[in-house]
Amino acid sequence: MNKLLSCRYSMDINRVEARFEGGTALAIGCAAIENEYGNTPARRAKLDWLLYNRPLEYAQLVLGGEIKHYLSLGCDHSRLED
Repeated sequence: MNKLLSCRYSMDINRVEARFEGGTALAIGCAAIENEYGNTPARRAKLDWLLYNRPLEYAQLVLGGEIKHYLSLGCDHSRLED
């Protein structure tokens, strides 16, 4: 797959829309990711933080199969970024 250029989280439809080099677009359904990996309040909070603050990294982790590893790491996100 081509290089991931940008991502945008759409709260209205609960998905991350990714754009790749070469014009390819992809939508990631966040409900499916939450159902698979957000099975504790802490994991759900980490997924939410990532979606709102770092949608590009969210997409990279999901597409690269690393979201489970990310969720297993400790985190110090106490609030949303401005």
